[in-house]
Amino acid sequence: MRMRKRNRLEERLMACSDILISEPNLHKGRWREVFKNQNEIHVEIGCGKGKFIVEMAQKHPDKNFIAFEKVSNVIVLAMEKTKAQNLSNVLFISQDAKGLLDIFEEGEVSQIYLNFSDPWPKKRGEKHRLTNQAFLEIYKKILKPGGRIIFKTDNKTFFEYSLNSFIKAGLAFESITLDLHASGDEENITTEYEEKFASQNMPIYRAIVRI
Repeated sequence: MRMRKRNRLEERLMACSDILISEPNLHKGRWREVFKNQNEIHVEIGCGKGKFIVEMAQKHPDKNFIAFEKVSNVIVLAMEKTKAQNLSNVLFISQDAKGLLDIFEEGEVSQIYLNFSDPWPKKRGEKHRLTNQAFLEIYKKILKPGGRIIFKTDNKTFFEYSLNSFIKAGLAFESITLDLHASGDEENITTEYEEKFASQNMPIYRAIVRI
């Protein structure tokens, strides 16, 4: 049974191979050529099952989206959603964020989305937090001048940690929202996690910063 499930996953991944970039480092500095247009590049790190990235791509056909997700049986769901909507402005990379500098040229990205990243609450887990200083320095390199990071979480402690990280990194705050769903922001697009937390009346925290 386990082998059958693995084979089935491989078949599903193969069916999405046209939007799954297996060697993304080969396209460094040339992503607009891959998309065959000159539109902005937006990146989501940790796309999960893909609700957010698919809806963003539908809402913004004039933007190019690249979604990162390292878990194969999760990214395949996002890719299948994308193909079901016949979207041509979304590509996927099955890696974590550590190799971003090998994938993007300096200033190649306009916007980065960090949606409900793992907070890694223990002290020894700080090196894995996607808002630590090391990752922020990477984002600052690949983002264009004035490029934005949009960060959402349900974890207050992680949010406070991230705000301090943004300050230390010299990022400029555009907005801080302590209860996103009570703010009346009609432009907000939710993730699967976000809808779950909101249904439990948990506040969603959001920060938007610029380099």
